Amino acid sequence: MMLHIGIIGTGGFSKMHAKILSEMEDVQIQAVCGTSKAKAEEFASAYSIPSSYESVNEMLDAERLDAVYILVPPMSHGEFEMQLIERGIPFFVEKPLGVNVEQPYQILTELRKKPLITSVGYHFRYTDTVSQMKQLLSRQNVGMITGNWMGNMPQVAWWRDQERSGGQFIEQSTHLVDILRFCVGEIDEVYALYGNQVMHKQFDGVTAADVGTVTLKFRSGVIANISNTCVLPDGLGKVGITCYTQEGMLEWDTERLKMIEAHATSEIKKMVNPYLVENEAFIHALKTGDTVRILSDYEDAFKTHQVTVAALKSAKSGLPVRMV
Repeated sequence: MMLHIGIIGTGGFSKMHAKILSEMEDVQIQAVCGTSKAKAEEFASAYSIPSSYESVNEMLDAERLDAVYILVPPMSHGEFEMQLIERGIPFFVEKPLGVNVEQPYQILTELRKKPLITSVGYHFRYTDTVSQMKQLLSRQNVGMITGNWMGNMPQVAWWRDQERSGGQFIEQSTHLVDILRFCVGEIDEVYALYGNQVMHKQFDGVTAADVGTVTLKFRSGVIANISNTCVLPDGLGKVGITCYTQEGMLEWDTERLKMIEAHATSEIKKMVNPYLVENEAFIHALKTGDTVRILSDYEDAFKTHQVTVAALKSAKSGLPVRMV
């Protein structure tokens, strides 16, 4: 069974997913849609894609697609998802789901009326180290958790614009929120403090906060804090999670999981490519109808997105936000 896939977007994530899909058996990337015909044609040429478009409607009218990958910046979500739901075409979408909560909720409402196979790119769920951390935490009495996403400001204009990116916590640190939801459970309350310290002095048009810290209260009683910044110079960064339990500490980062106990320390290194695994899970679901390997569908990803948008609301108001 040959699957025919469409891609919306021609940026870095489109290239990454296209490379993975182009190496899969029984998968043909049939069409790509870009913001211009020239961008789409260049992308199509690089990955041997038969057709290129600058209109999503035109692509969907002309092609018989089994699924579409939506790989666009945060502010561009909404219309594409609605078009695919209307036509009954399954889709994979990169995080975040948008820059607010209202539009993704409209999409979710339509999906509940007309269910489709969906997957959202919270790829860290598919790493062996996160799976191991989830198992260990399920057997331990967790006290609190801290997380960090510390880095530099990506050099694309939309990222520094609050209205277009949603800000660092919605666009980037959402991964940490999602890992914690996956491993620890649902979040009941959010309190955030954001600031503009450095980047607005270095670049024009910076309206997104460059420092922030967010406290999360889980339904289980666990307290977590996630801090992020984008003020660091290129080449410096720190991304990770530390869990404090009665057994000791679990330190996770993008490459390994370290278990620190009173008299012993051990670690496991990441052995899988989570981007490959998440794509395999989606393709398997399209072929078989079995969605069990998809670890983040639209419904679940919406819960993570709600938390990150609640953090922005809290930062603006100065008050905690209860999740409903």
